[in-house]
Amino acid sequence: MENIYRAYYRSEIGLLEITGTQKEILSVNFVKKKGQAETTLSPVLKTCLRQLDEYFRGKRQNFSVRLRLGGTAFQNRVWRELLKVGFGKTASYRDIAKAAGCPRAVRAVGNTNRLNPVGIIVPCHRIIGSDGKLVGYGGGLWRKKWLLEHEQAKAK
Repeated sequence: MENIYRAYYRSEIGLLEITGTQKEILSVNFVKKKGQAETTLSPVLKTCLRQLDEYFRGKRQNFSVRLRLGGTAFQNRVWRELLKVGFGKTASYRDIAKAAGCPRAVRAVGNTNRLNPVGIIVPCHRIIGSDGKLVGYGGGLWRKKWLLEHEQAKAK
């Protein structure tokens, strides 16, 4: 059985819990309080914590940690499309549905965004309504707004 490691990062918009194995990140989620953190961190967790810190300080625009996303074939297509939305940019749920090869699956894309296990790294916060409005973010719309403004201010 594979060891699962857990670490926490306190960002300007809340506490993030990161879980991973020796080589892959499994999840990045906002939480209300810390659980039991590991005393020894896997190499990928150390890298992820450093990269998250760089992101929040405006020094990083792309993440390079290995991810294990799980999910269905459709969910993985959607998450891969999310990774293509550039730092400081946005796309609509409809744009992602089209890019994933299922142009009528707008609601399924929204649901897949909701199930994204690796928030911030897989940038579901960059996805907006086709009318340009901020909609649907598991971490709260105020965090989505903050993340988009943070990225747009730091985009080159």
